[in-house]
Formats: sequence, C-alpha cells, structure tokens
Amino acid sequence: MLDLFAFARLRDASPDQLRDAFAEVCPPSSTRDDRIAMVRSALEGPFGSALRGEMARWIVDHIVPVRSLVPRQYEHLAPIVRDAMEFEVANLCSERLAPKLIEQIELPAGTRAEVRLLRLISKVPGLQKLGQVLARNRHLRPSLRNALSKLENGIRDVSAGDIRAVVEQELGPKIEQYGVEISASILSEASVSAVLRFTWRDAESGERRRGVFKVLKPHIPACFAEDMDLLHRMAHHLGSKHRQYGFAPAVIQDTFRKVRQLLEHEIDFSGEQRTLAEAAAAYGKVRDIRVPAIIAHLCTSHVTAMTELPGTKVTNAARRLSASQRRKLAERLTEALVAVPLCSPEVAAMFHGDPHAGNLLYDPQTGNLGLVDWALTESLSLDQRRHLALFVAMVSLRNAAAVCMEIEALTERPLSTAQKITVRRFVTGYLEGLPLARRPRFTDAMVLLERLALKGVRFPASLIMFSKVMFTLDGILRDIRGNTSLGPRVARKFLERWLTRKAPVGSPLAPSDWLSIAVNGLIYGGRVLVNMEQVFLGKRLAAHFPGRVAFNSQEEWAISRRQPSI
Repeated sequence: MLDLFAFARLRDASPDQLRDAFAEVCPPSSTRDDRIAMVRSALEGPFGSALRGEMARWIVDHIVPVRSLVPRQYEHLAPIVRDAMEFEVANLCSERLAPKLIEQIELPAGTRAEVRLLRLISKVPGLQKLGQVLARNRHLRPSLRNALSKLENGIRDVSAGDIRAVVEQELGPKIEQYGVEISASILSEASVSAVLRFTWRDAESGERRRGVFKVLKPHIPACFAEDMDLLHRMAHHLGSKHRQYGFAPAVIQDTFRKVRQLLEHEIDFSGEQRTLAEAAAAYGKVRDIRVPAIIAHLCTSHVTAMTELPGTKVTNAARRLSASQRRKLAERLTEALVAVPLCSPEVAAMFHGDPHAGNLLYDPQTGNLGLVDWALTESLSLDQRRHLALFVAMVSLRNAAAVCMEIEALTERPLSTAQKITVRRFVTGYLEGLPLARRPRFTDAMVLLERLALKGVRFPASLIMFSKVMFTLDGILRDIRGNTSLGPRVARKFLERWLTRKAPVGSPLAPSDWLSIAVNGLIYGGRVLVNMEQVFLGKRLAAHFPGRVAFNSQEEWAISRRQPSI
C-alpha cells in the first residue's frame, strides 16, 4: 500500500529514489490522472495525516529546502519559515495537494529549488502574492529573485478560453449590445486574475474603442477561501510557538490577521473599481503618471473593464534606457508611489499597496508611467503622514529620543511604561549599530519599524503596508539604477512638489517640524562624533578591563560621562 511505502521511504528519499519507489506501486499503464487519484486516496485514507506530515518534511528538507531560500540576514526567521511551509503542505486539501506532490515527484532530479518552489505555489494565490512582495528583496540569492520576479507577470495557471468564458457569462447580452470583441490570448496574468484585451463600440460616438478586462480566475473563489482559512489556522499554530521564534505574544496572530485583511481586497473587484476612480482623481493632474479609467457599463463583480495603458514592465524597460532616462524613471516612480500620497491635500491619502514591477508600466514613446492593479490599497491620515515623516527624519539624524516620541505617536494603542523603556533601549541600540560612515537611510527607518513590530509594538495595518511598499520600491530602484538610496530621492521630490506647487499638494509637516529637522541637522555631526568617541573609548576600556566595562547604550555612556543624553 502507498501508506506503508510512505512510512518506509519518504523521510530521507531523494527525488530520484522517491520516483523509482513510487513507480513500483503504480501499474505500468497508469496515467497521470490515475497517479493523482492514487495519492489523493492515500491522503484521505487512515494514514493520511502521517503521510501528509512526511511529505511536508520531505519538501522542506529535500525539495525546497528552507536553508536555500532564507538569506543570511534573515537566518533568525528560518525556523518560522520552515514551520509555515510545512504547515501549508500538511494542511492543504487533498484535491490541490495530490497534483502538486505528483508534479514534484516527476520533475527531473536536477530541477532547481527555485523552479520547484514556483510549481509548488501554483494556484495558491496567497503564497504567490507573498512571492511578488519578496521578488525585489536585494538580500535574496539572485537565482531566487529571478524566479520570484516571474510571479510579477509570468504566472500561467489558467487558459484564455477559461477567462473568455467568465467574461461571456458575466456580461451576457452586453457583449452584443456594445459589440464587444475579445482577444484570443491572455495579455497578462496575476495571482488571482488574468487580463484580456478587447474592443467595444461607444454608444454615443459610434466609434470602436480599446480596453482590457481584468477577470477573476474561475478557480480562485474556492482556493482563496481555503488559503484564508489556512492563514487563520497557521496564525494560531505559529503563534503558540512565539517564544521559540523570539517574538512577543500576539505578534504572529496580529500580523497574519492584517495579511488576511489585505489579501481579501484582492478578490473585491467592486471595491477596486471604486478605488480606481479615486486613484484617477488623485493622479489626474500629475504630469507623466497615468491610471486606467473605468468603463463602468462593462464591469461586474468578477470583471473590471478599463482603458489599456501602453507600456512594459519598468525593470524590463529600464534595460533599454540611457543613464539619464533611468534616473528620470526612478524619480517618476518615487513621485508616483511616495511623493503624491505623502503630499496629498486630502485628509486621508490613498497609496498603491502592491507596486511590484509587473504593476508599473513604462511607455518609452511618451515617458509616461502607468500604475495598474489597484486591488491592494491603504490610506494614511494627515497625522500619520506627519509623524511618519518626522520618524524617518529623526532616524536619519540619529536622534533616539525624538524617534521614540514619533513611534509612540504612530502606534495603534498607547505604550505602557515598560514598553516605553524597551522601545528606548531598542531604538538606541539600533541607531548605534548602524554604520557611522553614512547617514541612516529611509529603509533603515522601515527596518526599525518592522523590528519593533516583532517586539510587540502594535502599528496600524496601513503603516505596515506602507513600509512594505518602501522595501519593494527600494528594490525596484536598485534594479533600475544600481546602488542608490531611496531617502534623498523621497526628500527631494517632496520638497520639489512643495516648493514648485506643480500639482495639488499639502504638507504634513508644520513650520515647527521643519525647524526641528533643521536644528537636528545642524547638530548631527556632534551626535556622530559622540557615538564614535563612545565606540573608540569603549573598546579601549574593554581591552584594559575585559569583562568589567560595558555600556548598553549611548544614554548609559552619556550618564557615565555626566553629560546629558544626546
């Protein structure tokens, strides 16, 4: 029986050994469907739970080993990544898991882990979305980054015929009424949707116009529902082991809850249609930045009809641009994704929450940047934008006390006295640990924000999403222009929009905030010198009195010198 075979062979089997052993229990005449049915029956049989566990461990140990996926900088997260992958495989329904197991067994032995990973997460929209977010993380191995970047516009798990059938069913008589003619091939494909070109007859002018349908894939409602349930169960499973991972209580559950809420927006087509209208209004007067316009009478709850934006994926387009053109493209991206929302005159400023490279289109003919796929969005209030700007500025200026004040202002709930002390020590240590030879960067501030979240500091979901946007944008800018810093670019576009008033703009910073930043800028050099003195003398003292002299922070060093903390 396959169950007994599993116990005997799975734990340390290589792909070749497992394939050979599996062939022994399959009739020579069996088809792929037969093999899938056999595995599915075993997964649902009396030893199914044990078989799932063995297969899950086999995948994370031998097929898609976690050690080859997690960068050295994130080694501390390897245990939770491994447990999460194992939980996903062990709990996926047999109908979806069986074909994946057969596929992994049948892949050639030399298949790279990155390729196996993409096959494993096929038709798992939640994991595909996570892969898109990670695709531009510069700490990943190049081969893994290249593989994950295929998720930005290279997913292929549905046919054009299936998507056309959804459109025809959803629109019904409107197809004939508006003379809709649908392309025979898919233009692009994302984790939960596929895009088809079409033309239609404008009833008012009688002219034929071009557009695109964004269509919910037919398998998504059932798959997405299971994925959301798995995320919920996984949160409890991993959350019960938070001490092993070194996380504060409730951090994992809170993080997964926010991820689920954001991912649920992916299948809310009606919500995205409303968001597109808001985005078009926000960017309508911004030069060289375009947002698709809704074709309302051809939209349904599963189909969004909109104008087609010309252009290609920004990272692909950048390869054919000159150095000056790449610089302009980088500035346009920064303005579109950061300056426009931060400088918005609106009380609540909406921002694009999923700006992977596949959602950013560059038109070399016009120089326009197109922003597509507005399913994931969030907004920041004026107060949040003010404190976020001050937080980033004070991290850049190494003012630990001011950073802590802004953190308290950004949290979801007031910090306890004990939390304030923990935050102050953590922030001070973090700033001291940054290289003294350079000014802290925008991404350094975002890393601090996320590490504090792992320590149990509760931030709004919109703020966490914005930090993810910044990491994604930073990776895209580095792919376009090389080793460049996001912070100065953000500051320059912010000031340019504020001073030139080229577009409707509001400043989240008050005059007193600008004065505070200026004063801190003047004494920045002094802070660095004091920090250097602390490091230098601390090492000298430690060398003379090993094991007896240790200062845990700049604050303790200042007290020891009977000077006020800087």
